[in-house]
Amino acid sequence: MDSEEGTQQPHLVLAHKLFLLRHPDVQDIEKVRLKDEVFAAVKSDDMAPLYETLVADSVLERDQGLLDSMRAKIDEEIKKLDEKIADAQENLGESEVREANLAKSLYFIRIGDKEKALEQLKVTESKTVAVGQKMDLVFYTLQLGFFYMDFDLISKSIDKAKSLFEEGGDWERKNRLKVYEGLYCMSTRNFKKAADLFLDSISTFTTYELFPYDKFIFYTVLTSIISLDRVSLKQKVVDAPEILTVIEKIPYLSEFLNALYDCQYKSFFVAFAGLTEQIKLDRYLQPHFRYFMREVRIVVYSQFLESYKSVTIEAMAKAFGVTVEFIDLELSRFIAAGKLHCKIDKVAGVLETNRPDAKNALYQATIKQGDFLLNRIQKLSRVIDL
Repeated sequence: MDSEEGTQQPHLVLAHKLFLLRHPDVQDIEKVRLKDEVFAAVKSDDMAPLYETLVADSVLERDQGLLDSMRAKIDEEIKKLDEKIADAQENLGESEVREANLAKSLYFIRIGDKEKALEQLKVTESKTVAVGQKMDLVFYTLQLGFFYMDFDLISKSIDKAKSLFEEGGDWERKNRLKVYEGLYCMSTRNFKKAADLFLDSISTFTTYELFPYDKFIFYTVLTSIISLDRVSLKQKVVDAPEILTVIEKIPYLSEFLNALYDCQYKSFFVAFAGLTEQIKLDRYLQPHFRYFMREVRIVVYSQFLESYKSVTIEAMAKAFGVTVEFIDLELSRFIAAGKLHCKIDKVAGVLETNRPDAKNALYQATIKQGDFLLNRIQKLSRVIDL
C-alpha cells in the first residue's frame, strides 16, 4: 500500500472509481468503462474479499472460477509470507522479523481484507520500536480507513498518531498527518478546521498517496471560502503563490475564488454552477453537497448586503444575474433560518439590513457571564460558611 512520491495510492483510485460506479449522475457509457477498470484492478491484485462484497452488492457479476483462482493464489502467498516470518524469527534479527510481518500486513491491505490487515498491522506494531515506523503503520491504517470511509477507525488512528508525536517524530510526518486530519474534518463537515489544516500544509505538502496536489488545492479553496473572512481569504488564499501556480488547471476554480473576492457576483454564479458537478462527483464532498451549496450562498449574499443599509431586490437580482423571484425565495429561506441579518419589504421591493450590534451583544454576554460568576461565588460562600 506504499506510494511513490507524486503517485496516488492505487486503492484510493479504486475507491473513487467504485464511488462513481454507484453514482446516479454518472452516464451509463462511463459506468461500463469504470466497471471494466474496477474488474481489472480487482483481478490483478487478487482482491477476493472485495470481489465477494462487490458481487453481493451487484456491482460485479460472479465468476466462481476466477474467485477460486484468486483464493488459491492468496493461500499460496500467505503460506510464503508465513515461511518468511518463521525464517526471520529463527535465523535473523528483530528488524527482519518486523519487515516480514509488515510485508504480510501490506499483502492483506492489497487484497482488500480489512479485518486481517488491521490485525496484522497490530502484530507488526508490537515488533516496532521506532516512533517514525509506528507512524508509518498509522498512515497505512488511515489509508485503509479512507478506502472504506470508516470514520471511527480514522478518528482513533489520528488520536493515536498525535499521542505518538508526543514521544517524538519528525516534521515531515507531522505535516502529512495535518493533511490526513484535514481530509477527515472535511469528510465529517468540519470545514473550518479542515481549511486551517490544509492552509498550514500548503507549502509542505507531500501527501501524494491521498490525492494529487491540484486536488489538494481544490479542497483548500472550497473549505477556505466558507470558513475565512475577506481579509484572511485575501492573505492566505487569493494571493498565496502555491495556490496561484495550480489554480488555473482546475476548471472554474479561479473564476469562483476571484469573482467572490472582486464582488463580480454574476461571474461568481456562473463559475459556481460549473463547480457543482465536480463537488457532486467527489467522494469526500458529495455527502455534504447541499450543505456546502447553502453555506457558499450565505457567504456571497452576506458579502453583498454588507455594503448596503437598504437595496432593492431588483438591483440585487441584476447583480447576481438571476430573477427577482429567485432572490426573493432564496433570501426569505435564509432570513427565516437566521442566516442573513436583513428583512424584506415586499411592498416597496426593498431589502433592509439589520446587522446585530456587536457592542450590545458583547455587553449582554458580559452581563450574563457576570451573573453566572456571582451565583457561583454565592454557592461557594455557603459551602465555606458550613
